[in-house]
Amino acid sequence: MSSKLCPKIILEGTRLTLKTEIAFALNEHHRIVGPRKYRYHSPLISAEWCAFTNFPWGRGLINFEPHEEALAMETYHTWARLFELLRYYSWIVDRFHISTRAYQLQTYGKDYDFRWLEERLEALGFHLVFCTRTPESFEQARAARIKVSGNPAQYDDLQVFIKEQELLRRLVGESILPALDLDISDSDVAGAVDRIADWMTETGGLWAR
Repeated sequence: MSSKLCPKIILEGTRLTLKTEIAFALNEHHRIVGPRKYRYHSPLISAEWCAFTNFPWGRGLINFEPHEEALAMETYHTWARLFELLRYYSWIVDRFHISTRAYQLQTYGKDYDFRWLEERLEALGFHLVFCTRTPESFEQARAARIKVSGNPAQYDDLQVFIKEQELLRRLVGESILPALDLDISDSDVAGAVDRIADWMTETGGLWAR
């Protein structure tokens, strides 16, 4: 086995589960990407980028409208091909196809079959981390988030996130990718990253196949 670290991790979960904070921490963790003497720009991508519209909090790969379906699917095919071309590097993904399935099911009642995508991701060694928190811990997470959010109104109804979490749990259960259920109710990002590092080590997910 090569000593080169090239983990491929997809973080999924509803809002307030600290996915982005965990993603940044993973991308600088010595057990995930190796020791570093200086910072540099490792790939950290997200399906949540609102890249389909020219205005803030617009649409993208998760919340696309029906007329943008072809654009979204082409984007997923492009990401899959890029991952395959650059297989010997680390990829940290903050929300991806599971979030797309959840949003599209909730909003339009349409379930997209991403089996083709998961088969390609699985062949590359992608691992799935499902970030969760207990229902009662969402309130404290909201209090912390609205201090820095540019759009605090999106956190008014916590039941939306609790309901979405259960849908995501079902969809993660249907995935063929190795999956870790990561409880982040204590909001301990450093501890969460250590648990991910332990799991990735145990499953062999830190190294290329």
